[in-house]
Amino acid sequence: MIIGKRVILRALEKEDIKNCWKWINDPEIIKGLYMIFPMSKYEEEKWYEKSIGDDRNKYFAVEVNKKHIGNIGLHGIDWINRKAELGIMIGEKDYLNKGYGTDAIKTIVRYAFNKMNLHKIQLRVYEFNKRALKCYEKCGFKEEGVMREELFRDGKYHNAVFMSILRSEFHEI
Repeated sequence: MIIGKRVILRALEKEDIKNCWKWINDPEIIKGLYMIFPMSKYEEEKWYEKSIGDDRNKYFAVEVNKKHIGNIGLHGIDWINRKAELGIMIGEKDYLNKGYGTDAIKTIVRYAFNKMNLHKIQLRVYEFNKRALKCYEKCGFKEEGVMREELFRDGKYHNAVFMSILRSEFHEI
């Protein structure tokens, strides 16, 4: 387990699929994600089976007081260039806007830099997701650029903001 100030990150287990499936089919939860189609439980189980043992992707359950409230992961880990892409989803609505996502991000970034020896963590966030933008900035991520009209959602196109944090920047925070 990876211990944060308010959360624990632990391995994602097969019994967590039930929560994951519920969250990724909740339009309010996935609004800021790339996903648009409902996902079957079978598809979620296949995703889980494919993800286990893949050294380019590391997924963790976010726990608060032994309750699974979301997931966080490092995707597309590039072991040569020492970088990865961060993804997070707090699925339990009662735990949104209470700092748990911020702590989970700081915890996984610290682990990525100090234990995995990564140099850079990057992410993309859609500009309408103000809560996420504020959270990433609070965690030390800096904007690298914008991909114009990258996502079509709710009848219009939205820009994607690319952000990153370097190991040297994280240690300064």
